[in-house]
Amino acid sequence: MSDMPDRRGAMRDPFAPEGLIFTPVSAGLIKVRLISVAVWLGLPLVVLIVLAVLFPGWWWSIPIGVLVLLVAWLGWLVPRQVRSVGYAEREEDLLIRKGILFRQLTVVPYGRMQYVDVQAGPLDRWANVAKVQLHTASAQTDASIPGLPPEEASRLRDRLSERGESRLAGL
Repeated sequence: MSDMPDRRGAMRDPFAPEGLIFTPVSAGLIKVRLISVAVWLGLPLVVLIVLAVLFPGWWWSIPIGVLVLLVAWLGWLVPRQVRSVGYAEREEDLLIRKGILFRQLTVVPYGRMQYVDVQAGPLDRWANVAKVQLHTASAQTDASIPGLPPEEASRLRDRLSERGESRLAGL
């Protein structure tokens, strides 16, 4: 139904349902992801630089250049990816949207939720963010919302648990 043309004949966007406002995640998630990129790609970069100093040659500039370009590209991409993540609560379900090039819209019915987790590692706590993990009756449909402020993550956990229990009671 969402891929049906509207009155003007234009196709509706299946990733932006009409009348629905998505709540964005915290910008603190950008810090967490950029630090992760720096750790995972910074270490190989340091090793390559040390090897280039110990064994001089022009060929070291190629892998070093590739890693520097990759770090720069991810420095540009990560903030855009984080800004694309959002969620919206409807009467019967929760929608989670993410992605820039490969977009994804996950709809989780409250009645299918079994339990809701809130998770935060040391880096997440430093950046004041947490992740809400939704567990459903089917393992393939589990969903998560990363980068929420801890207060919002706690509020959302309680609200989703309450809505899930009320939907299950009605079965």
